[in-house]
Amino acid sequence: MPADLAQCVADLSDANPAKRLQAAERLSQLGCAAAPAAVALVRASGDEAEEVREYAVAALEELGPPRIEDLAHLTALLGEQRSDLGYWAATLLGRLGDDAASAVPALANAVVGGHDAAVSQRAAWALGRIGPAAAPAVDALKQAAASGDPRLAQLAQRAIERIVG
Repeated sequence: MPADLAQCVADLSDANPAKRLQAAERLSQLGCAAAPAAVALVRASGDEAEEVREYAVAALEELGPPRIEDLAHLTALLGEQRSDLGYWAATLLGRLGDDAASAVPALANAVVGGHDAAVSQRAAWALGRIGPAAAPAVDALKQAAASGDPRLAQLAQRAIERIVG
């Protein structure tokens, strides 16, 4: 990781909100080059300062797929209490496609485990992006497809179609 990027990652967890804001703003300008900061940006999406959250989300929107070495950290972030963190962790896992196959159990749990609706919906989307490697999650997706949440039901059905063909 380049030194300036490493400094931005470190600054995202600084106690000084101005430093966090400056780091998030800088990372939001890097596009895909900010991929090594993916985990820190997901954490920053739940920052107490609104502007930091906004820049972190802007960076995540342009990030593309994260590094494969961040898979375990992103999977762990699915279980965070802050729904922003779970949403962005699921999004980045989905962007990894079948490389995120080891996250399937955690994503399936996020679909049916009583998470925030946005997290459950994004986890269903991510399972669809993983494709056939997400076959162990089909039962959870079927349960979600029968749920009272129309958006979740639709995303779960699409995911099932992508997984089983």
